[in-house]
Amino acid sequence: MPGPIDAGTAAVLGAVQGATEFLPVSSSGHVALGAMLFGISDDMPLSMVVLLHFGTLVATLALFKDDVIDLLKSLGGLRDPKAWIETEQGTLVAGILLASVPTAIMGLWLEEKVEAFGRVPWIVGLCLLGSAVMVLSTRRGGGERTVLPLKLAILVGIAQGMAVMPGLSRSGTTIAIGMLLGLSGPAAFRFSFLLSLPAVAGATLLSLRHFEEIQALGVGALIGGVVALVVGYLALVWLRAIVNQGRFWLFALYLVPLGAGLVLWPLFES
Repeated sequence: MPGPIDAGTAAVLGAVQGATEFLPVSSSGHVALGAMLFGISDDMPLSMVVLLHFGTLVATLALFKDDVIDLLKSLGGLRDPKAWIETEQGTLVAGILLASVPTAIMGLWLEEKVEAFGRVPWIVGLCLLGSAVMVLSTRRGGGERTVLPLKLAILVGIAQGMAVMPGLSRSGTTIAIGMLLGLSGPAAFRFSFLLSLPAVAGATLLSLRHFEEIQALGVGALIGGVVALVVGYLALVWLRAIVNQGRFWLFALYLVPLGAGLVLWPLFES
């Protein structure tokens, strides 16, 4: 069982998590990189990563609180399911629930492998390059859809499930897939982050199975979570403006050299 994490280290990792969770540069990839640089990659427990994600979950809820409240209110329409599913809110809720299924399946399947992958620089680097490809695909713009048909929403859920790999950006992948399927940039942004809520909440609940491990991380880990919340909220507001301006693809200019550098990392160590 890992021991306590230094408060200063946890705060830095929280800032990295908050700044990169929403930006299409992969928070898990950057947290893994930060852990490598701090020399704690062999002791970086998945529970710490989940705790940092919980901080950004709260940030997402804060920004999308009006959307969440409206969607919850729309559930009253389930008294007439056929009519409800034909409304935009009903289709959006159903799409989020349906897309969450492949995310959960893939997340559980990859859970034990992900922690090990995050310690291998070239794997993280290849995933970052994959994120660059996805982000670049948005340069041509999206469509005009505000919501996706259910059969297409599940494809975004599969993309989100794949994004548990360290270095493969969840936001970059899901927003890009959404736009490729015909969503406008703002609609893809909204669907991406509303879809993240059940995924991150589920991962947090699953981590409670290892509550003793979370306790062992100490107060420093909680500081990291709070820092992730504050920095994450600011990053999310900034990203929304970038997507609305059609400049989302520019993040590839950062991802390509970073990914290439990590692929070549073993050469620098020898």
